[in-house]
Amino acid sequence: MELSLHDAITLALENNLDLAIARYNIPIARADILRTQGGGSTRGVNTGVVQNTPGGGIGGFGSGSSGAGAGGTTGGAGGAGTGASGLVQSTLGIGTAVSSYDPTITANVNVQHFTEPLSNISIYGVQLLHSNTITGNFGYSQAFPTGTTFSFILNNDRATNNSPYTYLNPELDTFYRVLFQQDLLAGFGLGPNLRYLRIAKNNQKISDAAFKLQVITTITQVANMYWDLVSAYEDEQVKSHSLDFANQTLDTAHKQLKLQAIPALDVMKDEVEVANREQDLTIARSQLQFQELLIKNALTKNLDDPILEAMPVRPTDLSTVARDSTMAASASTEDVINLALKERIELSESDVDLQNRFISRDTARNALLPSLSLTGYYGGTGLGGPGNPASNVNSTAPISYGGALANAFNNSAPDYYVGLSLNIPLRNRVAKSDQYRSELELRQAELRLQQLRKQIRIEVRNAQYALQQSEARVTAATKARDLSAKTFDITAKEQELGAGSALQTLTARHDLATAESALVAARTTNQKARIEVDRAVGRTLDAYSISIESARTGIESHPPTAVP
Repeated sequence: MELSLHDAITLALENNLDLAIARYNIPIARADILRTQGGGSTRGVNTGVVQNTPGGGIGGFGSGSSGAGAGGTTGGAGGAGTGASGLVQSTLGIGTAVSSYDPTITANVNVQHFTEPLSNISIYGVQLLHSNTITGNFGYSQAFPTGTTFSFILNNDRATNNSPYTYLNPELDTFYRVLFQQDLLAGFGLGPNLRYLRIAKNNQKISDAAFKLQVITTITQVANMYWDLVSAYEDEQVKSHSLDFANQTLDTAHKQLKLQAIPALDVMKDEVEVANREQDLTIARSQLQFQELLIKNALTKNLDDPILEAMPVRPTDLSTVARDSTMAASASTEDVINLALKERIELSESDVDLQNRFISRDTARNALLPSLSLTGYYGGTGLGGPGNPASNVNSTAPISYGGALANAFNNSAPDYYVGLSLNIPLRNRVAKSDQYRSELELRQAELRLQQLRKQIRIEVRNAQYALQQSEARVTAATKARDLSAKTFDITAKEQELGAGSALQTLTARHDLATAESALVAARTTNQKARIEVDRAVGRTLDAYSISIESARTGIESHPPTAVP
């Protein structure tokens, strides 16, 4: 399979499982917003970078290691972290309780028959009292982000019995009440009551930025793996050519031995050189096969196909390919650092997380206030039903349920109430501790942001230094390769003229192969140094013309051109 760097990046965007895992964090963040819109607390999202693909110095091979969170991610922004005696809880989202903002409708309908034996008949006029009751109660309640609670209840029943002393039979009862309750101190206003929603929306911004960072990390890793593959491929070619020359020299030596032109000892020395070159080629080929396996693992969703697993990969972009000079190589260091401070995703994540810390700090302060609630309700009662003929009493109550319901709402029997409820917790050490800790966590987050800015400065400078050093190594390795090539040409001509031995020529050819391998390694290091500069400055997506929307869907608008 022929593979270019563009093909590798395109296939990674479509098939890499690290990216596939990270994509789920985007709808998870949206689901958290839906939860908090109803008044629920945030569950948080994983915003770390998934690094489970081995290779490229990440994920178990090289200097890096996988993340610590779910799916290989690190802990989410502002989330729980490990600490003494287990998980450390954050004060993120601390404050007064938030009620559900989703309306609730309740209904209770039942039928009851009750028979009660009586010790005398003076009250009800019967020895056994038979009662039948039909009840239908309904309610509606809802809370609002202002700290307001609204509820409405409507209770109804129809009661009949066999007592001749009952005035109304059946008796129709109806009752309604409209209640409002408003928090005036703790829990008052949009700030405390919408904190979960605001934090969830900020977490969505962090999740979007984290996915962008995941794309950058994965592309950086795949690009490094590609150049490692190029290095292994070119080194295998160098070792193969070196072995071919050693075999040619050995064949010539065997022919000369038959003619008794050289001693047998010279042939044995040539055989040793061939064995050494075979060893070098075997090592190079095994390294190439391993790099092929790593890149195929990074660019496919599975390796179950034995044909794919056994298929060799030939890179089409070799280490000699020219890349446009990076900004870091031409612009001043301060300009590059300023660009990095503007473009790096980690800073935008920390800025949004800092906003969440301010929200939590303010709501923790609000929770220190006493609880003062204003409560008011208004209601009415209605009564109806036909008169009981056995009672010989004329009733003025309406006969139908509609009349009873109208009486409940015509203000003829009002029920109203207004009151204040004050709750002052003494000492209030729990809320004070949360408020104090939220202040400390806010200051700690500010220091982390400052530390991150310093770290980015160091990373940019280090990337610039590494690029300069790699370019110097390429220059030195190129001169060393050219010198080894001239030395080999001179030695080969001396051998043709009889002034040199085959062993000297083999040694010169081995030195040339070593110099070529060193040049391949230097060029690969230079390519990877450029990749690191792009990452440190925050230009990886622009450098490879990657659309973040394509990365979100996993469908690249420019399909790969890799062919078997």
